[in-house]
Amino acid sequence: MRIAPAIVLMCIALPAAGEPTVARAQFTTGVVEREPVDALERASTGDGRVRFFTELHGLAGETVVHRWEHGGRVMAEVPIEVGAERWRAWSSKRILPAWTGVWQVSVVTGDSVLGTWTLVID
Repeated sequence: MRIAPAIVLMCIALPAAGEPTVARAQFTTGVVEREPVDALERASTGDGRVRFFTELHGLAGETVVHRWEHGGRVMAEVPIEVGAERWRAWSSKRILPAWTGVWQVSVVTGDSVLGTWTLVID
């Protein structure tokens, strides 16, 4: 008996070439050789400083902002000059003991929010 080979087609939704995207984003305690050392889901004020890492695609020559928010207030806006089509960048925020609760970082370019990520600080 002869079995015909099967053809498997897979459809994966990928952004169009050059379409601005955040390929990866995560909170971390540090960045070594342009890579996050861990992935935080929660943090403590005792940690002192939290970093937000992003890998950006299709934004060469643009300025991207990491907008840090806590309690409905913008606590910091960190501009990042994107130097290539694939660019890894991070920002950091020192967390004071009184700043517990939900933190959000939005990745913003021009009038567009490319995404928002949340971290709980205990």
